[in-house]
Amino acid sequence: MISLVQNEMIKLVRKKRLLIVTLIMGVLISMFTYAQLRETQRLQEKLGTTDWRSTLQQEIIDTQNRLSGSQISDDWRKQLEIRVAQQQYYLDNDINPSEPGAPTFVRGFIENAIQLLLPLMIMIIAADLVSSEYSLGSIKVLLTRPVKRWKILLSKYITLVMSVSFLILMFGVLSYLISGVVFGFKGWTAPILTGFSVQGNDLNTADVHLISQWRYILMEFGLAWFVSLVVGTLAFMLSVLIKSTAAGMGVMLACLIAGTILSSMVSSWHSAKYLFMVNLNLTSYLQGTAPPTEGMTLGFSLGVLTIWGLAGLLVSFLVFTKKDVY
Repeated sequence: MISLVQNEMIKLVRKKRLLIVTLIMGVLISMFTYAQLRETQRLQEKLGTTDWRSTLQQEIIDTQNRLSGSQISDDWRKQLEIRVAQQQYYLDNDINPSEPGAPTFVRGFIENAIQLLLPLMIMIIAADLVSSEYSLGSIKVLLTRPVKRWKILLSKYITLVMSVSFLILMFGVLSYLISGVVFGFKGWTAPILTGFSVQGNDLNTADVHLISQWRYILMEFGLAWFVSLVVGTLAFMLSVLIKSTAAGMGVMLACLIAGTILSSMVSSWHSAKYLFMVNLNLTSYLQGTAPPTEGMTLGFSLGVLTIWGLAGLLVSFLVFTKKDVY
């Protein structure tokens, strides 16, 4: 098995997909770092101060002004009201939710990347692991080796797990290093409030507690790794089912985009909570934002994603071990 995994890793490295994805991450992180810097400078020029309390108060006022509008949907109004309540809680407890520094940028970036950006990066790797063997014609040579099919597929899946872990690690390292040049490298021990929960239309703060930012970031990256692995597993399944890498990527891309859209539209479609793409934004539970539909909790979303991941893995092995190769 070790030699099989080593062989798969060599093939993956030779295709330079890991390098390409890492370079894409570096470019995107640089762009978002610059955008964040410009936004920070804009707010400072607007308020004429660098005091975080004044900035947070202005954000609360701006959100309340938006709430006074009549063109806001009920779902979006609920999200904004919860955001105001959280910001006010930070203000009342004299805790800066955006402590300057690279760790804060990393925390915010992973929260925005977990639902679409990271899954897309993982998909580039996973969707090609098996289907490329068909397109290159090497699948027949691979299956004629004196190795059982399930071992061949398992080696590919282990390669996927290692690739997911490597990309998540590089995501964190690049985010910290690039943003640190601009915002500084301090802030790991800054206090973060977590434990917010939404009950109906109200924000429940009974379980709110303080933790260090490094612990919060560690939890976020654990959730991001799990989401990426599930998405990678489903893309891996499509790579087994569909011989065309482009077609597999297209199907997975459509699912991820649909999930991003549905997350803001399914409040009255309760059965949508069983779709994997609606459950990808796991870090929102740490933030305490309202879930897409009632009944969704962190445990529920983890369970749904686990079932989807196991089902995708089962289908992959069943099809690959039984499928005829022409």
